[in-house]
Amino acid sequence: MSVDHKTGLQLRSLIKKNGELELSLKEIATPEPGPDEVVVRVEASPINPSDLGLLVGAADMTTAKASGTKDAPVITAKVPEAAMNAMAGRLDESMPVGNEGAGVVVKTGSSDAAKALMGKTVTIIGGAMYSQYRCLKVSECLPLPVGITPAEGASCFVNPLTALGMTETMRREGHKALVHTAAASNLGQMLNKICLKDGIGLVNIVRSQEQADILRKIGAKYVVDSTSQTFMDDLTKALVETGATLAFDAIGGGKLAGQILTCMEIAANKTAKVYSRYGSSVHKQVYIYGGLDTRPIELNRAFGMAWGVGGWLLFPFLQPSSKPRLPATTRRWCRCRRRCSSTTSLSTPSARPAKNT
Repeated sequence: MSVDHKTGLQLRSLIKKNGELELSLKEIATPEPGPDEVVVRVEASPINPSDLGLLVGAADMTTAKASGTKDAPVITAKVPEAAMNAMAGRLDESMPVGNEGAGVVVKTGSSDAAKALMGKTVTIIGGAMYSQYRCLKVSECLPLPVGITPAEGASCFVNPLTALGMTETMRREGHKALVHTAAASNLGQMLNKICLKDGIGLVNIVRSQEQADILRKIGAKYVVDSTSQTFMDDLTKALVETGATLAFDAIGGGKLAGQILTCMEIAANKTAKVYSRYGSSVHKQVYIYGGLDTRPIELNRAFGMAWGVGGWLLFPFLQPSSKPRLPATTRRWCRCRRRCSSTTSLSTPSARPAKNT
């Protein structure tokens, strides 16, 4: 690490036209900060699914091999030929990785706002966070309370805004309750705390008793285990009680999305006033926002005709074209941000330590 902060290492991801992924460390010049900019020594950065998508792309990591030297290691892996078309937009382009992170401000621009951050521990967003140094705008930095480490504060943006975006999507689309899979995750725990505070029914789908216990300890009321023999009955019961017709699925592949839609249909029919040969008229929606299971999505079509399966991601949700849906989400996050700057503990719901870069 350069003592004068003029250069620093950065993790780069490159997919070549010959179908090879290459991960390497590059020495990158650190820009001089402008008036409203600061230089941050990055000390921690989380690994979000969106980070992995850029870091390894469609490469088959079972083929990964290490080469290079101790100071300049290189990891290579093969990208399956069938996946190369999906990688066309990034071929032969070395790309930085990492959405967010946290660290210490080591140099500032001339503005009072920038100077006020000198020596402060901040959480940051702006891309290329798998770096030793980042030059960023003051507006991209959030000072952390005294005593909060970079590892504890590195996930202040993506997960909290995602959880708030899910509840905002629910309201915008006219649903009244939610289903969430892989629900014991850091994001899942945040979503639980938001839903408990807002009085939103949330059905949590997990894959073990240990995960169920994590959620119940923080107050979750509806927790169902997808590995249980009574999963479909348990899920249907929770859907009847909550009226949930919207799900956010981090698993992606396999049968789970179809099972959720099927149970939503059964739950809707339990309260239906009139029989319809086309199934319930209640619209049931599953949004895929992760890919823990990379298999194709299997739909058994046992849920009538009023249903949808689509994709949902935070950054498209936050694009300028989405302004009508943004105010409630961003205003609430900004309130959390202000409280975070003035209290002795993180105001965003529980954060697990992030990975060191």
